[in-house]
Amino acid sequence: MEKLTFYALSAPEKLDRIGAYLSERLIRDVGRHRYGSVCVAMEALDQLLLACHCQSINLFVQSFLTMVAKLLESEKPDLQILGTNSFVKFANIEEDTPSYHRSYDFFVSRFSEMCHSGHADPDVRARIRMSGIRGLQGVVRKTVQDELQANIWEPQHMEKIVPALLFNLQQPQP
Repeated sequence: MEKLTFYALSAPEKLDRIGAYLSERLIRDVGRHRYGSVCVAMEALDQLLLACHCQSINLFVQSFLTMVAKLLESEKPDLQILGTNSFVKFANIEEDTPSYHRSYDFFVSRFSEMCHSGHADPDVRARIRMSGIRGLQGVVRKTVQDELQANIWEPQHMEKIVPALLFNLQQPQP
């Protein structure tokens, strides 16, 4: 991991190619149910994301968001939670350069769905719902800081976020 991070830091122009390669591998590994490799790829992405605070991070972020979206689309709760954790780490990073083309609509929708999880196992259901809430918090944090992003307070987003949060505030029926 240290060699990969060193390489990315010493040649930041290669960061987009590294991200594309890891994205391709992750998508293939998810399809083949190689979840150990998926975890390793996401760990590598998280390390690169946290280490590379440079202008070329914008090139890398698109691959990163594609991989997080792939994990969130999975039916496996552990992959959904892994994707959420990575997204939250990304949301905590302040970027130097503006992002004109990024859209978080998918993430608002998916995290809202996770907040309404009806998984049969109560412990898994609670973990998925909590991840959904953390994901929504990350989306709000990321979009509020960037003036070029779509306004998160618009009705199309709030109609998904507010019901998801209110749903989790109610007391469970015995």
